[in-house]
Amino acid sequence: MSEKREEAVTFRPMELLDLTRIAEVESLSFPTPWPRKAFYNELVLNQFAHYTVVCVAGEIVGYCGFWLILDEAHITNVAIHPDYRGQGLGKRLLLHVMQLARELGATSMTLEVRVSNHVAQALYEQLGFVRSGVRKAYYTDNKEDAIIMWVTLHEQDEQPTSHIGN
Repeated sequence: MSEKREEAVTFRPMELLDLTRIAEVESLSFPTPWPRKAFYNELVLNQFAHYTVVCVAGEIVGYCGFWLILDEAHITNVAIHPDYRGQGLGKRLLLHVMQLARELGATSMTLEVRVSNHVAQALYEQLGFVRSGVRKAYYTDNKEDAIIMWVTLHEQDEQPTSHIGN
C-alpha cells in the first residue's frame, strides 16, 4: 500500500456554486437526503443559517450547517463524503463550526442524531455534547427516534461542557 501524503484541509462558507457537490455528499450520507433546493433556500432565504464546507486539496468533502437563534446554535446537518470518513475530518469540521458559532455569539449548541448512529454519537460526546432527551419518530424515512444532544460553548481554551436545553 502506498503511503498517503498529507493534503491541505481548509474550511470556508458554503456558496451557491457548491450545491452540486453538496447534493452529492448529502445523497451518499443520508437515507432521505435534503434536495438541492433546500440548501439553496438555506443559503439565500434563511437569515439564521450558517453553512461551512470542508475541503481536502481544494475539493469539497463535507459540510455542516447550523441556525443561530439568539444565543443557541442548532446544527441542521453535518456530513462527510464516505471516501473521507474515518480521517478525523468530521471532528475538525465540528470544532471549526463550534468556534464559528462562539464568534457569532452562541453560548450553546444542539443537534439531533439517530439512535442507531453510534459513530456520530461517540464523536459528539467526545466534543462535550450530552444527551438531553429523545424526539420520538423524528426521522420520516423509518420513524426512528432522535437523541437530542447539547453542549455549552466556552472560550476556545476551555473544554466544552454539557448543557441541558429547555
